[in-house]
This record gives sequence, structure tokens and C-alpha cells, in this order.
Amino acid sequence: MKRMALGTTIVLVPSATAASLLWATGGLAPLGVPGLPEAGAFTRVGLPLVQGLRDLSAAVTLGLLVVAAFCAPADQIDRPDELTGARRRMVAQATITAVVWAVTSIAMVALTYSDASGARVDAPGFVEQAVFFGTDFELGRYLLAGAGLASLVAMGGLLVRTATGIGVLVLISLAGLWSMSLTGHAAGTLLHDIAVDLQFLHLVAVSAWVGGLLALVMSRRALGTHLAVAVRHYSKLAGWCLVVVASSGLFGAAIRVQEISGIWSTYGAMLVLKSSALLVVGGLGWWQRHRLVNLLAEGGRNAFLRLAIIEAAVLAGATGAGVALSRTNPEAALAVTEPYTAAETLIGSALPPELGAAEWFTQWSLDTLWLLIALFMIGLYLLAVRRMRKRGDTWPIVRTAAWLVGWLLLIWATNGAPGAYGRVLFSMHMVQHMTVATAVPAFLVLGAPITLALRTLRRRDDGSAGPREWLQRVVLSLPAQILGTPIVAAGLFIVSLVVFYYSSLLQLSLESHTAHVLMVGHFLLSGYLFANSLIGIDPGPERPPYPLRALIIMVTFGFHALFSVSLMASNQVLAEDWFVALGRSWGRDPLADQEFGAAIGWALGDYPLAIMAGALIVLWVHADRRERRRFDRSETRTNGEQLAAYNEKLRKLAEANESRSKS
Repeated sequence: MKRMALGTTIVLVPSATAASLLWATGGLAPLGVPGLPEAGAFTRVGLPLVQGLRDLSAAVTLGLLVVAAFCAPADQIDRPDELTGARRRMVAQATITAVVWAVTSIAMVALTYSDASGARVDAPGFVEQAVFFGTDFELGRYLLAGAGLASLVAMGGLLVRTATGIGVLVLISLAGLWSMSLTGHAAGTLLHDIAVDLQFLHLVAVSAWVGGLLALVMSRRALGTHLAVAVRHYSKLAGWCLVVVASSGLFGAAIRVQEISGIWSTYGAMLVLKSSALLVVGGLGWWQRHRLVNLLAEGGRNAFLRLAIIEAAVLAGATGAGVALSRTNPEAALAVTEPYTAAETLIGSALPPELGAAEWFTQWSLDTLWLLIALFMIGLYLLAVRRMRKRGDTWPIVRTAAWLVGWLLLIWATNGAPGAYGRVLFSMHMVQHMTVATAVPAFLVLGAPITLALRTLRRRDDGSAGPREWLQRVVLSLPAQILGTPIVAAGLFIVSLVVFYYSSLLQLSLESHTAHVLMVGHFLLSGYLFANSLIGIDPGPERPPYPLRALIIMVTFGFHALFSVSLMASNQVLAEDWFVALGRSWGRDPLADQEFGAAIGWALGDYPLAIMAGALIVLWVHADRRERRRFDRSETRTNGEQLAAYNEKLRKLAEANESRSKS
């Protein structure tokens, strides 16, 4: 009974913290503006309470799944994919919290509509109006999407029976957190895209941190003797989460509070309070990692439980402070003296200057998500190479250079001139697309990242699944085997190109930050699968003979050239409404720019083709040399037996032919 009361108290901390902070700062008081409708006390108080419960349930859901997937050992080491014991219990608990997440997300639709419109929840026709808001307004659709994704997690929790299934549920949960980041307190700024990226990283790290801690507390009895192992792996994860939370929170605050004086505002005070709570938990986590893990192995469970409860309570309070922040506007954000232009409204910033030669190098537009992903992947690769060299192994410098070039090209394509002009000029969008879909994957594949990872990542022998084990599962999975075959990968590459540009997906990627992120991710992945199936050396599906690979490359890029030619000949402007609405007064008109972009797409298909063709020739020559060396070694071992047998066969054929000619 005491444990149940304690758990209920922690669950209520976010809502109580949010309501208390808003009450103290006047956030729960009615606006009192004559002529404006008033939603009522039920909405003013209920919205932060429900939002706090939603955020905590989402965090616990992700935390339970992450601990089950990455930290908790399997009951039987020889059957790591079997879902039993503590991991099965965690999935069952995640199913319950996902239901709470879904229900509170639906409630958020109604309460958010009530708050925005001033309509009381008991007013006639309110339900129909809230449904209309959820289906026809962007904010409502984001909230409904979160509810739908949470429902998928709940249904998946009832169906999954393997650890691989948990990994799928983790991905769905991350998608749910993305929808939450689109409605959070960082999403309403002019720099919307950057704020959303930072908010998403912040939410993921906080959710894995607080949710993982609560997962360990909730499942400590089921883990039994495996608790120390799970806590040790979680502690490392929590350390990374602390770094991400601190950095994303710092940069996010810089966007919202652009002057030091803003710290003394109501918003700034809440921000300091939340940051202080996270620093306290960070210190406690460091202590736990260095002092209590060994105690757990010796049976010191009570010390862990006391510390974990304190950490969980502080983290839950920080979650509530985040809810209060989402309901509070910084004073700087309110001091808007001039209305936004059409371009600022559509792309989140002013139109860049006319594109000239200098602008290709001087114009940059920060794409936080892909910049951080690229830097992270570069850092991991260099650390892996350093680890290999420290133990005396070698790694070709050419592969390292190819990996660096690939990610630096992606940074330029998403943050440099193509990123700055890609939503303004179709031609620059095509430069970005071709770089991401063809050039970047070719260089990344030549870096052989999976081979490097498998040679440097430590294998876990305690029954849990770390990065190495999950990488092997992904590489050997059925979807990866199917999508990685050359014919399927080439088909995906070509079909995606045609479908994307000759449907509404192009305009959607220009209008929506989410669609733009998915576009870059899709073409990067499809290009990687295509390149890896032909010129890669990493583990994967069996690759065809080299002549067939050369044919597939030529046919695929031939189709790409045909697509570019057809686009050059078209008189229909793609995404015309978008490009006209921007109000651009310089440069080519949309049709001429589209023709120029198609020509660029055709031309930019040549150098990835040259890279892949050159790599294929090198691999072909090396394979032929290996085959000759293998044959020579075999002949040496057998004293020329194969060659003698071949010569004897030729002699007999010659004798047979001579006999036939005489007869």
C-alpha cells in the first residue's frame, strides 16, 4: 500500500508542479479581456494537469521500452530474442502507460481547442467543434497523430513476443514524441524548424532518462539478480541523456530568450528552475553510477530504491516545469512590432539574397537535426578508428576519408546553400536532393561503417542487447535483406524519385518540416541501400556478379537521366502555389528555374555514377586478384593438380577432334 501511494505521488508530480507554477505566475487566471470569450476554470486548470500526465506517461512508455530493449538481460543468454520474465513485464507495463498516453492526448485535443477558441467544454456542439479542430487544423492533427501513435504502441505491446518487436515499438514511440515536439513550448518561434529539432532531442533524452529510471523502480523485483546489470547499462545511457538534455535545453533557451534580461522574466525563472532540477538529478546520477552499482551487486537494493525515488521525483518535477513553460510566453516573443512577411510565415525566416557565385559559399541555414546527426556519426566513426589503432589493428585511411566526405557533403546539402535556397528555388532543391540521394550515400558506403562497427563494438555477454547486438539484428532482419537486394534497391531508388516529384509530396516537403525531414531521411536511406548493394563491402544480401552490377548501375542512372529530360520538357510547374506565394522578386521565374533544376539533376547524376563505376572497377580488380591468389595457393598445395587436370582435359578433346577429322 505504501509503495502504491508513493508511485501515485510521483505520477501526480508533473501535473501538480505545472499547476502550481502557473498559479504562482498568474497563468491560471482568466485573461479578463472584454469581448473575448472565456474557456472557464475547467480548461485553464485541466489543460496543464492533463498535459503533465500525458508527458509523464509518454516518458514512462519510452523508458520502459528502452530499458527492456537495451538494458535488461534476457532470462536465457542463448535465446536473447525471446521475450520473457522482466522484459515481458516491462512491455506489459508500457502497454498500460501507452493507453494513458493515448487517452490524455485525445483529451488534449478538446482542451487545447477550448483554450484557443474560448469555447467551454460544456457548451452545445463542443464535441463536433473539437473533432473539426482535430481533423482540419494543424495543431489538432499533431495532437491526434500523437494519440494514434500511442495507440499503436499499446496495441503492439499486446502483440509483440520478441525483443526485435520491442525495437519497433521504440521507433513508434519516438514518432509519438516528434508529434509532441511540434506542439511544445519551443515550436511557436519564428525559427520553428530549429526549435522543433531541439525540442525533439530534449524530449527523447528526458523521456529515456526519467522513464528508464521509473522502469527500473517498477521492475526491480522482476529483474531480480539482473537489477545490477540493468542499472549499469541504464547509468551509461542516462549519462548520454544528461549531455543531450543540457545542450538541447541551452540552445533552445537561447532561441526563446535572446537577451540576458529575459532570464529575470517569468519564463526565464521557470527555465532556471527546470535547469536546476536537471542538474541536481545529473549529480545524483553520477553518484549512482560510481557508488551504488557495486552495492547492488552486493545486495544494496534499499540504497538504490531511495536514490531512484528522489531522482524520479525531481525529474517528474522538471517535466511539470516543462509543461508550465509550454503555457508561458517569453516577453521577447511578445514584442513583435512588425508583421511577418509571406516568406517568414512560410519558411520561418526572411528570403535569402539573390543567388550568386558568392552565395554558394556564404549562405547558410541551420538544420539542427541533420547537423547533429552528421557530427555524431563522424565522432563515432573516428572513435572507432582510434580504438582499432590503439589495439594494433589498421583501418584504410581511404575509408575514413570517404566517410568524412559523405557526412560533410550532407552538412553542406542541408545547412549550406542548398539548405538555404532549397525551399525558395526548385533548382537548389534539386541540388540538395541529388547530393543527398546519390553522392552522400556513395561516399558513406565506401566508408564501410558496419564492418568497422562490428570490429570495434564490444559484445555483451550478460544477456542484454547493446549497440552491436542491435546492429546485427537490423542487418540480418528480413526487411533489410529484401530492401538491400540490388534489384529492389534500384527499383526503390527510381520509383521514389518519380512518385515524389509527380505527386503532392514535393509541395508537402516544402510546407512541412516533418515531411522535409522524412524526405531527406528516405532518399539518404534509399540511396545508401542502392549503393551498398553494388559497391559495398559491409555484411548484407549476396551481391550479384560484377558484370550484372555494372549493368544495374547503367540502367538505374539511365532512368534517372530520362526523368530529368522529361522534367526539362514539362510545361507544368511543380509546387507552383508554394513558389509563387513566397513573393520572390529576383532570379528566374518558376518554370525557367524548374527547367534549370532538371538540367542540374541530369548533370549531377554524372559524378555519383563516376564514383560508383570507379569503385566497382576497383572492387572487380581486387576480387579478380584474390581469386588468382586463391587459385595459386590451391595449386601450390596440390602440386598443380587442377592445372594438370585441365590440360589433360584439353589433350583429350584435341585427340577426339583429331580422330573425328581422320575418320
